[in-house]
Amino acid sequence: MPKAVLFDELGGADVLRVAEVPELEPGEGEVRIKVETIGLNRAEILFREGRYHDKPEFPSRIGYEACGAIDAVGRGVEDLALGDRVSTIPCFSMVEYGVCGEQAVVPAFAAARYPDRLTPAEGASIWMQYFTAYGALIEFGKVGEGDTVLLTAASSSVGVAAIQIAKSVGARVIATTRGGGKKDFLLNIGADRVVVTDEEDLAERVMEITGGAGADVVFDPVVGSTLPKLADAAAYQGSIFLYGRLSPEPAEIPLFPALRRGLTFRCYTIMEITKFPEKRERGKKFIYDGLESGALKPIIAKTFPLDEAAGAYEYMASNQQMGKIVVEV
Repeated sequence: MPKAVLFDELGGADVLRVAEVPELEPGEGEVRIKVETIGLNRAEILFREGRYHDKPEFPSRIGYEACGAIDAVGRGVEDLALGDRVSTIPCFSMVEYGVCGEQAVVPAFAAARYPDRLTPAEGASIWMQYFTAYGALIEFGKVGEGDTVLLTAASSSVGVAAIQIAKSVGARVIATTRGGGKKDFLLNIGADRVVVTDEEDLAERVMEITGGAGADVVFDPVVGSTLPKLADAAAYQGSIFLYGRLSPEPAEIPLFPALRRGLTFRCYTIMEITKFPEKRERGKKFIYDGLESGALKPIIAKTFPLDEAAGAYEYMASNQQMGKIVVEV
């Protein structure tokens, strides 16, 4: 029997267990993947803690991104075949399709081939990070040549993807990190400037860097008490994309600074892109083109074996990682 990562109650990483489960069979319009690697995401921590827009049904599976070869095809699937090497696009509910295990069944439209030159670990590190950044920065934010982008939590997998995407279209990137230990990493992967928020005032430093103009687009998964600082760092008529809620602190829109600057606060999730075929295909083309040119290159922070999946999620919660955390099956 194949193994899967399950949990039976809400809580920390210690509620996760690896157990044998019945073999999965794909239904109509679905494919089954013999999983080799799994990419971890913050959304899964929120799901496990009961703080996500989907609520688990116990015993619950978990996981959005898996990579491997298709070993079973359901009825009605025409453009994928046995043996195709694919990774999964997050465009489904984890309640129905948690992929963290030795087998994963997903809708066929969620399984996408990936470039042969990528390793399995890199294959599991494509879609969540690049689609999340693509949707906010390119599809909706229209970032282009000469724009300034401010990225918080910039050493996360999505932050790394956002740096690469913004630089690929000619934007200037200001990345933030709480401590100085990640500064060199962020500069080395393409950030133009790095603001260490434990040592520098965010808004003052951004205004200094931009000559008082501010950031045209802000991309933030933290929210909480950072919102006033982000508003003060934004350009006139700038856009602030909020794509997560990492901070447990209450969040309030700083109304008067926002009014003075004509700011747009935009709540955003990857599903706004991946659930809609036309937008999903545009995003896939952008990402494939970037992978082909080398402008986009997944960075792996650390790998763990499947039996240590709980430890992998604990490592993610520690905020030590720089890039993508991957579980190998």
